[in-house]
Amino acid sequence: MSARVLTDGQVVLRSMRARPLSTWVTVAMVATGVGLLLVLLGMRSSARTACDRGSGNVHLLVSSDPSPLVAVLNGIFYANAPANPISWAKYQQIRGGFPYQWAIPTQQGDSYRGFPTMATTPEFLSKFEPVAGEPWRFAAGRAFEKPFEIVLGAAAAKGSGLRLGQQVFLTHGSGARREGGDDPHAGHVHTEYPFTVVGILEPTGSAHDRALVIDLESSWILHAFDRRERAGIHEKTTAADLTDEDRMVTGILLRLPTRAGSDASAAMQQQFDTLRRDTSIVVAQPAQQIQRLFEIVGNVDGLFLGMAAVVLVSSAVGVMLALYNSMAARSRQIAVLRVLGASQGRVFGLVLTESLLISMAGAAAGVALAVVGGMAASAWLKASIGLVIDPTLDLRGTVIVVGGTVALGALAGILPAWRAYQVPVADSLRPAA
Repeated sequence: MSARVLTDGQVVLRSMRARPLSTWVTVAMVATGVGLLLVLLGMRSSARTACDRGSGNVHLLVSSDPSPLVAVLNGIFYANAPANPISWAKYQQIRGGFPYQWAIPTQQGDSYRGFPTMATTPEFLSKFEPVAGEPWRFAAGRAFEKPFEIVLGAAAAKGSGLRLGQQVFLTHGSGARREGGDDPHAGHVHTEYPFTVVGILEPTGSAHDRALVIDLESSWILHAFDRRERAGIHEKTTAADLTDEDRMVTGILLRLPTRAGSDASAAMQQQFDTLRRDTSIVVAQPAQQIQRLFEIVGNVDGLFLGMAAVVLVSSAVGVMLALYNSMAARSRQIAVLRVLGASQGRVFGLVLTESLLISMAGAAAGVALAVVGGMAASAWLKASIGLVIDPTLDLRGTVIVVGGTVALGALAGILPAWRAYQVPVADSLRPAA
């Protein structure tokens, strides 16, 4: 029995090697469909999980961005530095207008080697949780306790290679001067003010891993130095030189009172509506905006999934056509097999096996393609908008897609196998005229 299987396998492999171009093109078509489908399915679920994690335990986000969605992307996922500031007086007014659990001011705009800086108060590391229910943990060192101390997110520490005790010089802006921009100090490195690394955070799997966290007053001093320098004052700037113009923030993280063991607040809607009446600010519920984001991209997501499924079905049709069209050229080979004792059922099985092997090879290549594609997509999302997603393929989804591909391959092989089943032996062995 085993010898017969081996012989059948040799026949199938030799048949595939006899048509290398057709075989590899068909395998590539199957791999493309499988890879696209797996990447889209994996990215959709991983991106949603990453977004849910990144919003942490904050209830409301206040900013001056153009819209609530932009505010969440900038203020929590570090897509861009918010362009419009909020005065310190406005922050104090909001904080004093309701008995929040905490109201944490934040300021973005500086960077280090492309990693964004989050200037804030100590409560950001002690009360804000980057992932709900999972507070910050330190891999080394401690939180900042005074100006010009800096704490590194896990990804920032790994990407920059910085260690405890090293000094850091922050860059005003993204680190590259924009051509045609009106900020002559964009990209300016503040070598006048070294920051000392005092802490390195454990990974959280959120966009906050890319951030460098500093004291809010330190950031104000950097910006005041630029202001004074433009005014022709070339002296060391200290906290005593700060004015109301310097004391600005770009966001306010708010958490409302909650009952023990609950993350929801009964005052959420009322306070949200109250803050919205102030037209000088934008108020966002991060969880709601994340839901809205996925609703916006839902139609596009479905379109891409449909396209991937069409590619997969088209590849199955390609398998069928490649095998069916090859039957005319292989009729003599099939007739010889019949003369040597192969039954019609065995010939049917050989062609069906070839179709299955092509589909299995394409599925395996598609899984490998999906792994590479997932890693590339993950790296791009991390670099472009700071969204940290897990590129690992979902096992259940992978099994379903691969199993469906093999089933399509079996269906695609039925028609060519039936044609091989019906090959007339005598006519096929007759010498050509």
